[in-house]
Amino acid sequence: MPLPSVSWSSRSGRALIVQGALLALLILAGAALWRNTQGALAARQIRSGFSFLSEPAGFDIGEGPVPYTPRDSYLVAFAAGLANTLRVSALGIVLATVLGTLIGVGRLSRNVLVRAGCTAYVEVLRNVPLVILLFGTYLVLTEFLPEATEPISLPGSAFLSKGGLHAPRPLWAAGWGAALLGLPLGGAAAWLLARWARARRARTGRGPAVGWAGLGLVLAGPVVGWLLGGAPRGLELPEPGPFGVAGGLSLTPEFLALLTGLTLSAAASIAEIVRSGLLAVSHGQAEAAGALGLRPRQTTRLVLLPQALRVIIPPLTSQFLNLTKNSSLAVAIGYPDLVSIANTAMNQNGQALECILVIMAVYLSVNLVTALLMNLYERRVALVER
Repeated sequence: MPLPSVSWSSRSGRALIVQGALLALLILAGAALWRNTQGALAARQIRSGFSFLSEPAGFDIGEGPVPYTPRDSYLVAFAAGLANTLRVSALGIVLATVLGTLIGVGRLSRNVLVRAGCTAYVEVLRNVPLVILLFGTYLVLTEFLPEATEPISLPGSAFLSKGGLHAPRPLWAAGWGAALLGLPLGGAAAWLLARWARARRARTGRGPAVGWAGLGLVLAGPVVGWLLGGAPRGLELPEPGPFGVAGGLSLTPEFLALLTGLTLSAAASIAEIVRSGLLAVSHGQAEAAGALGLRPRQTTRLVLLPQALRVIIPPLTSQFLNLTKNSSLAVAIGYPDLVSIANTAMNQNGQALECILVIMAVYLSVNLVTALLMNLYERRVALVER
């Protein structure tokens, strides 16, 4: 492909020249701002630079999937905070998408009770500030639940109390590693099956329905890996004691409150996005599906939702980005996310500028990756005209 002409006489050339000039001005402005900032920090004898990341953090982090001790460096502390942010954001995105889709479809239900209940949920939750919702959820978990010494027994040997949710945890064995390896292999097999079905449909005009078969392959991958790895069944069960519940998988009240608040708030907005996307599809599509003998559920699942995705995905991406950024409100209820740990770090070492730059870089990177993945998915479901 020939390179665009860099000439003021052509439209593309003028655009490149203007963009290059603006980029150069932006770089110069950034360099001048950084030089002035460095001079101001030096005049006030405030240390600058990112060398502090290798120093011991000296503070504790209450929870997280990343192993951490106060003797570890600030870099490890930031990694632990990032892991906590990604954990609650990823789970919140999945749960809010499922709940929001169900409520959005329910708002168009022919059942008056279902439609009224879904409408009430959306109208109430969309008008409650997220921080108020977080405080309310945290209050319920820490004030109205029983003490950790007398937890509520749940099915599956799980317990719920003011100390959080405690559930059985699988003991690590080779079979679980094989199950994790089987998950992407099952996904790859499902993708190949779907690609084969699309190619056959394009070639013959008819193709098999492979939705359930693809889902079976995705689920079969981990199961086969688990079986080949010896089918480990060992579980660490939580046990109530005089000082609370010990053992098993523990989810703190802070994590549960943040996850619940983010999910409920985002689901209300996602429900409206799904409802508007379904209404954007021509009513003739539903009539044609009914004429072919499809039931209302089949019409929604097979005809309306696939076409509505083209309208749903762009605003849905914005909601995913908002949910990730709103997770920074975790500092209000004491959940150790990235922002909370950065605040603790800057209070200790006084390097506020560097800590804020770390926060900005991390959230920018996470949001760009999320937007990129959603854009790729949008291209896959876009209507391609022949």
